[in-house]
This record gives sequence, structure tokens and C-alpha cells, in this order.
Amino acid sequence: MKTIEISLTPEEYYVPEELRRVVARAVGVEDAAISHLQVRRRSLDSRRSIKYRATIDVFFQGDKYQGEDHRSEYKDCRGGEAVVIVGAGPSGLFAALHALELGLKPLIVERGKAVDERRKDISRMVRSGEVDEDSNWCFGEGGAGTYSDGKLYTRSTKRGDVGAVLRKFVEHGASPEILIDTHAHIGTDRLPAIVASMRRTIIEHGGEIYFNQRIDDLKESGGRVTGVHCCGGHVVDGRAVLLATGHSARDIFRLMHRRGWQLQPKPFALGVRVEHPQELINEIQYHGKGYSSYLPPASYSLTTQVGGHGVFSFCMCPGGVIVPAATSAGQQVVNGMSNASRSSRYANSGIAVTVSGADVPGYEEHGVLSMLAFQEDVERRVAEASGGKLRAPGQRLTDFCRRRSTGILNRSNYMGQYVHAELDAYLPTFVCESLRQAFKDFDRKMHGFLTEQASLLAVESRTSSPIRIPRQENGQHPQLKGLFPCGEGAGYAGGIVSSALDGIHQMDNIWRSING
Repeated sequence: MKTIEISLTPEEYYVPEELRRVVARAVGVEDAAISHLQVRRRSLDSRRSIKYRATIDVFFQGDKYQGEDHRSEYKDCRGGEAVVIVGAGPSGLFAALHALELGLKPLIVERGKAVDERRKDISRMVRSGEVDEDSNWCFGEGGAGTYSDGKLYTRSTKRGDVGAVLRKFVEHGASPEILIDTHAHIGTDRLPAIVASMRRTIIEHGGEIYFNQRIDDLKESGGRVTGVHCCGGHVVDGRAVLLATGHSARDIFRLMHRRGWQLQPKPFALGVRVEHPQELINEIQYHGKGYSSYLPPASYSLTTQVGGHGVFSFCMCPGGVIVPAATSAGQQVVNGMSNASRSSRYANSGIAVTVSGADVPGYEEHGVLSMLAFQEDVERRVAEASGGKLRAPGQRLTDFCRRRSTGILNRSNYMGQYVHAELDAYLPTFVCESLRQAFKDFDRKMHGFLTEQASLLAVESRTSSPIRIPRQENGQHPQLKGLFPCGEGAGYAGGIVSSALDGIHQMDNIWRSING
């Protein structure tokens, strides 16, 4: 077997006969001498000519290729030490799966519903404009990640074994192609079945999951947490509690603040969703050379600095849709997602401006909750501007940049009602000015980005948590032994993979705390 790195046209990569021919030429053998090709890594490079950069294992006649086994070794944990996991998002689910590997018994407490029932609530929410505060785009089995395209790219490679996270996804039904793509994604249409498969693994090995159980307090005595109290009176006990409630569980932040437990304000980012015709993004990124059936819908990643603020693209969804991501009545929040095929006619991305404490004067009275209060006020103002009922206020990109009101709206793939609004009236001034300058810079980097065909929808505000729940080197809260803050909600992750890695990391800390 020989491993090679090679550049291929999209046609050469995707047509098996062409791939075998090009690889055979590269290694200096006849086509028939190759018995199997196994791609280890691939990335699409469209900076000049459009090429796939691939790492490929080449097996020759006589070599024995064995398919890879992605099954993990889980223990039966029925007699193991119980660990309470609050939240069934990526952090909670991967922490639970790792608990099975360690012989610990995970008890997952989730405020929302199982993924199939949750999907029905989301459909009802889109039709009615009414928000179920426990079952929505953010809350429920799988967390916000289930309905956000399933992007699996992270820069957090030092936090743990990214490959182990991807292999667990494959083990539970994801395509093995996620193991080789530099910017892999699963697709919102496929994630629910994968999440349900993870649940079955947890239950089959002795773990337990309690749905429709919103916690209203921690069970605490003498500075040690030994379980949680749920709103309906249900108490779940364990040797430790992993708190993985997500960045939108504001009731948890207020509970901890009310009880006098340490929190810290944390910078976050706020902005809009920008939506373009996917065909236009393809033309820009693929240099106007036409759209080959062998090429995926094009994506982009943009960043710039404007007057001390970072402005960046976030959760870019090629061939995607925009969804209403509010978690309570009186809020207006947008997010993006796409299915595995990414077949929508539109591309969308969050474009967010960094927000620090210096940007929110007047919120000092809220103390450590100042950033959270600012975030809530913006969402409330935007909801009032659009008339509530999850209506998204929008404006053409060029109208926004030129500060003009035409009343003209482009068509949009937003899953809800979409109304015209002048975004300057409802978004903070520093956010609007930073966005205007950034859009000009983005157009220099991607000529054609700044176009009348593009729309802005508000508000993209749940990019990350505005609060950090502090933890010590051993993973525990400084005041509460046995409480292990985790994931996006605690301020230690930003996406599916980094959240999963943090869940695994914190479960290791729990295991060490129990076993001395």
C-alpha cells in the first residue's frame, strides 16, 4: 500500500474510472494493478483553478484492504456510578456516550422533547408564530446543533480527538465521508435519526434519559452538588452534575445569579443573516466558470476588522434556509440550516460584529448579566419592529449600505413571515456601522457580494453565550464541588464538534473526581 497526495479536477475525483487512471499514472503503474483506493482527506481549493487536494491510500493487486470498524466499546453501566447530565445537545450526548466507555451511568435531564416530537413542535411554531419555550429550534433532544446544518468544522483540535467525535457520528448513521472532508457537514434532514440512534445506544447500555424536565434548582448541600430538582418535582441524583444547557438557557444563568453562584460576563457577537442566490455565490467562488454537477454548492468564510470590532461570517449555509430561533415570546432571532443535499436556491450566513462590555454602557446595573440584558433588549426591539409572531425584519443589502428606504424586498427562504424594516432603527449603531464597512471589504474580497440581490434579516444574536460559568482546572465550578459546567452554554465551546469535545473532556474530569 502506498499513500499519495494529489490534485484532481472535480471530474477526475468523482468519476471512478478517471480517479483510478490519474492515480495509476501518478504512482507509475497500469490501471489494472490497483485493487482499491481509499481517500483519507480531501479539500476543495477554488482559489485559482478548481481542484480537489486529496490524500489517498493506494492498494495494489495482492494487498488486502479491510473496511474500517467505527464501533466504540461501550460498557453496561447499570451498576455504575450515576452522573447527571443536564442537556441533550452535543456536549450532553457525547459526554453520555463517553460515560458508557468509562463505566459511568449517564442520567440525561432534558427540558425539551425527543427529537421526533420536537420536530412537530417546530413545524407548529413556523405555522403559528408561537414559541414553545421548551421545544423549539434551540431546545430539545440534540440541542441547537440538530437544526443548524450539522457543520463539523472546528479549529479546536487541541481540545481532544476530533476524529473520535466524527467516528461516533458515523457509528450512529452519518456518512463516512465526514471523516475525509475538511469542512464536513451532515445535514439537518439526517441529524434527527443520528441523534435518536445515540439515544438508543445510551439506553441499551443502561443509561437513562428524562424528557420534558426543566430544572429549577441544583440539589446542593455544603457546597457540593449531588443532583437536580425539576419543575414538576422530579429529583435526579448522581455523584456529579454536568451542566450542558446551551447558550440560550437564560433561566440557568438567572438561577445561578439568584443563588449567588459565580458567573462572568463574556463577549459575544451580534448581527444579521445575509442571504444571496446560491447561483451568485457559485459564480463568485468558482470564478464564473459555470456550475459543474461535480461541484458542491459554494460556501465562503469572511472576516475583517472595523474600528476595533471583529466582523465575521458565521454558520454559513450553502443551499440553505433561514429559521426563526427565538426561545421565548417577544423575541426575534434568526439562524441558518441546510439539508444534506444543500439544494435550496439560496445561500445564507450570519454576519456578526463582536460585542464587548465597552460597547454596552448603561447596562452596569445588571452586573454580571449585563451582556445578557443587552442581547435580550436587542431581540425584543427587533421583535417589536416586525410585529412579533416570529416575523423577520429585512432589508436589501444595498439599501442598508446606502441608508435608503425603498420598501423593496427580495424573495427569501426564511421559514416564517418576512417584512420590510430599516434595520438602523432597531439594531445598535455600532453594529450597523461596522456591518456597512465590513460589507464593502467583503465585496473587495468576493466581488459581487454587495448586490441588490442580497437581503439582510435580523437579528443574528445567538452566536455564542454572553455568560461564562467559571470552572477550575479540575473542571468544577469554584464554589460548587460536583458541578461541571460544559459546552456553549458555559462559554467553553462554539459549535457541534467543540461542544462534543468539551463534553468528553468534562466527563473525564468527572471520572477522575469520582475515582480519586
